Amino acid sequence: MSDAAARLDLLTRDGDLATERLDHWAATTPDAVFVHYGDDGTDLTYAGARRTTDAIAGNLAARGITRGARISVFSADPFATTSWMFGIWKAGAVYCPVNFAFTGRLLAYQLNDTAPAAVVVDADLVPALEAVRADLVDPPMVIVLPGPRHEHGFAEIGHAELLAPAAAPDVPLTFDDVANVIYTSGTTGAPKGVVQPHRWMNQYTYTLRSVLTPQDVVYTDLPMYHVGGAIANVVRACWVGAGVSMWDRFSPHEFWHRVRSTNATTAILLDVMIPWLTNAPERSDDRANPLKCVHMQPLPLGHHRFARRFGIDFVTAGFGQSESGAPLAAGLEEVREGEGTPPEHYRGRTHAQMREVCRRNGLPLLAGDQVDRKGFMGRPTPFFEAAVLDERDTPCPPGVPGQLALRPRLPGLVLREYLGRPAATAAAFANLWFHTGDAAVQDADGDFCFLDRMGDRIRVRGENLSSAQVEDVLGDHPDVGLAAAFAVPGAEGDEDDVVVYLQPEDGHTVDPEEVSRWCVPRMPKFMRPRHVRVIGEIPRTPTNKIEKYRLRQAFLGEGGSGAAGA
Repeated sequence: MSDAAARLDLLTRDGDLATERLDHWAATTPDAVFVHYGDDGTDLTYAGARRTTDAIAGNLAARGITRGARISVFSADPFATTSWMFGIWKAGAVYCPVNFAFTGRLLAYQLNDTAPAAVVVDADLVPALEAVRADLVDPPMVIVLPGPRHEHGFAEIGHAELLAPAAAPDVPLTFDDVANVIYTSGTTGAPKGVVQPHRWMNQYTYTLRSVLTPQDVVYTDLPMYHVGGAIANVVRACWVGAGVSMWDRFSPHEFWHRVRSTNATTAILLDVMIPWLTNAPERSDDRANPLKCVHMQPLPLGHHRFARRFGIDFVTAGFGQSESGAPLAAGLEEVREGEGTPPEHYRGRTHAQMREVCRRNGLPLLAGDQVDRKGFMGRPTPFFEAAVLDERDTPCPPGVPGQLALRPRLPGLVLREYLGRPAATAAAFANLWFHTGDAAVQDADGDFCFLDRMGDRIRVRGENLSSAQVEDVLGDHPDVGLAAAFAVPGAEGDEDDVVVYLQPEDGHTVDPEEVSRWCVPRMPKFMRPRHVRVIGEIPRTPTNKIEKYRLRQAFLGEGGSGAAGA
């Protein structure tokens, strides 16, 4: 068997399409719970999911939704969205989720960019949709989910009609058919629609699902317009016949109760979720929970401390994005067998089986206490080449920062295009590499480490630094709860000035002048912020990415000056 054939067999031996996996488990374990919706206690079995999604697909097709048609879903209900997502795919259509917090120009922009044939919308979001109807170039049909009626001027298909019993249409999907248009979070500018083929979902979930069995339960509180919620959590569980413990939003106060009450064994924790959980007072029963494997991205320095406190046996790390999926990965064995999840709660793969999964996929499995690099991402999965390139697309020497670039080893693994943006697509794929837009470094052993978004790179006095470096130092200030650093054009020359926005720790106040003095012994001069601003709450997306573009716009629009670093 050739290398390419072996890789394809590895990727597709459990199927290549999420819809096929749903139907497989509906036939194999029909009564197993696919999704438990914790906010109202509703369960959806695999058999029930097949019936509902077949009905949606068949009724969409009967009403003229054809292969390749785009369907937007504008809903804050992850449970309903799950059925619509699979039903849309079974109809051969394209799932195009919309951030349910969007209104006005943001909402009109995405709908005009997507040009959907129909929009599935929460009843209480209909007024937001109606408010932009006059701004839409081609107003779509709407399908209103159950709830209080709001008047609107769109053509409407009755929701109940689309759930009437029906057979799924005969639409033979292939791996390179378009599955999704997922919009980038837009933290550095206008969002772009990332056009993903069906195999993208196979590749994206491959490593994360490799550690699962049907006995596992995936905890999710990430929104369904985000690849983390919709694909990394829901689709990966479906691929292996596991369950999903689904919640509307993250709550640091309710997280462990939810995990225990639903026997969740794995979760994805992003960015500020981890400090929110660790800031809670320690309890004698912190380890009395079934959560044995957590994915952390980017990997924080405190991963081992977190794992030991809460009894997490394994942490997985890597690189993930809407465009390239999950091309880098690593596993961390945080505790020895028997020292983490209590035996009465432990389900799924044993430590020996986890080691075999990593070995089979050529991925490192390291002792957690030996990984002390923030942003550690591991190595390429079997399906990618990876490199760190300079501005001329020449590989950087080990230890020298550059842009992370990827080259898929099989077709259909990465985005097909940025919707309606051929120039941006061509630029991203220049010189036969996909350019991620993220700064990284590769060490002499071949391991990759995330540094920052390329847009967050700062150059001061001939020195390159990342915003993360500044934020990490400021995070040690006793009054600072959260810091966001970015560059603005320098007052002199062609380089940058460093701006920081600081969110006070609860119950604390922040003095910008004092912070500037505090930085002097802790940062080299080129790193110290020239401007310090204090803000009640730093804006973040629902997946807790800091929206630096909003802070930058506010700073450039204020025309004032802040505390100057020395």
